[in-house]
Amino acid sequence: MSLRRALLPLLAGLALAIAAGPLAAQSDPTLTARAAMVQLEVATQALQDAEKSGDRIAALTQTVQAYEEGLSALRDGLRRINLREAALQAAFDAERDRLGQLLGVLQAIGKAPEPALLVHPSGPLGTARSGMILSEVTPALQAQAEDLRARLEEQRTLRALQENAVETLQTGLTGVQEARFELSLALARRTELPRRFVADEARMKTLLESADTLASFAQGLMSDPKATASATALPDFASVRGRLAMPVLGRVLRGYGERDAAGIQRPGLIVATRPLSIVTTPWPATIRYLGPLLDYGNVAILEPGDGYLLVLAGLGQLYGDVGEVLAQGAPVGLMGGADPAVSSNDDQAFLIAAEEGTGAERSETLYIELRYDGKPVDPTNWFAAGKD
Repeated sequence: MSLRRALLPLLAGLALAIAAGPLAAQSDPTLTARAAMVQLEVATQALQDAEKSGDRIAALTQTVQAYEEGLSALRDGLRRINLREAALQAAFDAERDRLGQLLGVLQAIGKAPEPALLVHPSGPLGTARSGMILSEVTPALQAQAEDLRARLEEQRTLRALQENAVETLQTGLTGVQEARFELSLALARRTELPRRFVADEARMKTLLESADTLASFAQGLMSDPKATASATALPDFASVRGRLAMPVLGRVLRGYGERDAAGIQRPGLIVATRPLSIVTTPWPATIRYLGPLLDYGNVAILEPGDGYLLVLAGLGQLYGDVGEVLAQGAPVGLMGGADPAVSSNDDQAFLIAAEEGTGAERSETLYIELRYDGKPVDPTNWFAAGKD
């Protein structure tokens, strides 16, 4: 191969690199985005199939969870791609002068006639020596050209992927809204759940009015003689210690007993979630209370086993009735807040904010407290590592 032919790929690659701007992301975020797009496509198909499912509520619950996980993964992939692009752009900006000088030299070499490249003023010996030097330099230049060409090709693929990802993200946001609506309708029509007891509304009202702490309210619930004898046997809750799934897709902000910025210390976990995230029961459980409580907002208190109470506080919507027995993974409610994609008139602005990872999209918090024999226990020891 002639020297000029060897240098042409590098010359073209450098010209494109200097003009093109940001280069491609590493393969990991790209693969994450691709996998998330597939997951959202599967969720869309699952939403269509849910109508035919024998247990429509379970099917819709799983569909909502699939949408939420897919959207979270796609946002994460796009965010990591943007970070990688920014890092590569900064590196190319720092090398712009050097690359410009090298491009100028290569352009001059590329325009020179082929025989002139091989003739040295000092004669045959100089020509031989220059040929040896060029033969050593050419492979290195070719390697740089191949690297640049590969990254530029990756950039083109990445740009196309980002465009498709934005479209998939918009479709996923529409799909999850529809799935939540269908789930709410199905739950409103639900009549087949086993019931452990019928709530005593007068006693519950008295308990709410007299309780000044979550602990006192929980103690009052556990002392209700009507609810202590279970007609529906539940699996052994203690046997799943350390293996429970988190009830919501989110990120733990504060652990058990950690103080917040105001110095308030709570014996539970505070999990940051996105608006309208679905909350499910991690284990078969009896609903002991649903409704507003003190300063905790909307609260669901579940009894997953004798002597245990699981408190889920901060929800926006609640599903079910007191006394009903829920299966593992059954929906308990949705987090509060408004979906930014719905409340904003500019979908692109919402998508860009999500990609940049401002944290504003994870604006809701779920408080999780686990109690046994009237005392709080560390939920961290019960739940497997959450994801997001």
